[in-house]
Amino acid sequence: MRITIMGAGGVGGYFGAKLAKSGCEVGFVARGAHLAAMRQNGLRVESQLGEIHLPEVRASDDPAVLGSPDYVFLCVKLWDTEAAVRVMAKIVAPHTAVLSFQNGVQKDDVLRKSLGEKAVMGGVAYIGAGIARPGVIRHTGTIQRLVFGEFDGSRSERAAALLQACTRAGIDAEISADVRRAIWEKFVFIVGLSALTSATRKTIGPVRGNARTRALLLEIMKETVAVGRAYGVNLPEDYADKRLAFVDSLPAEMTSSMHNDLEAGKRLELDWLSGGVVELGKAVNVTTPMNRAVSAILALYANGSEAPVPRAATR
Repeated sequence: MRITIMGAGGVGGYFGAKLAKSGCEVGFVARGAHLAAMRQNGLRVESQLGEIHLPEVRASDDPAVLGSPDYVFLCVKLWDTEAAVRVMAKIVAPHTAVLSFQNGVQKDDVLRKSLGEKAVMGGVAYIGAGIARPGVIRHTGTIQRLVFGEFDGSRSERAAALLQACTRAGIDAEISADVRRAIWEKFVFIVGLSALTSATRKTIGPVRGNARTRALLLEIMKETVAVGRAYGVNLPEDYADKRLAFVDSLPAEMTSSMHNDLEAGKRLELDWLSGGVVELGKAVNVTTPMNRAVSAILALYANGSEAPVPRAATR
């Protein structure tokens, strides 16, 4: 099985490494210092579930060099989706399945528009992981789960083959009969996690432990559920409460990739997360004041920023 990972960061790097170790032919698309380190030293994963070291990996900044695969895992930041799709078009053959394991709910529309309905499967990733240093992925906690499936609900041969490969690799994986709902389920959670950890600059432990930030987290997720239900997604009305219970099961040190990007001065996925909830809600007349507030609070950082310069404060 040939798999190309578009974006070898926390999600792509971790799952790609697991699949490569199990015998799949995996190619990694990366850039900069991370790509250079992978070429020189291979790819390493640090995890409570066991470390992985791939001393040699197929890695490039040009997916065309890696050839046409059976599957493409799209794992780039949401703001980089359209650019990634343009270069992916060169390697998507008639038999290639493309799965986005990104966080938003609008990304599959971009894929279908450019690559066609047949190529696109739905995908969801649950994992706390990131680039610890060039060439090294650090996995936080023990959750490492992939959910995927066809948008028409059928159990296709390509989905079954991917499930078999994931199982062989030791990945907790599942074929969903309603992958659109699965994508929205993740969206509800990640919008809340990203909004609160970024706005407070704290990990999830302090956020859920404080009565006021916990209440705000719940309200943000409730707004997201309301928007999804307005679009016909089969989410229970009390789904946000269930997601809050899931939040309580997470390691206290877990945070969101958007929080990490904010701290590093990188561009944020804000416009596709809380901003996406606001945009989608407006189209179906669902008010989203809490998500709108978070979107406005973080707007100054949405395009990235340099390290802050110390300034004199009035006391």
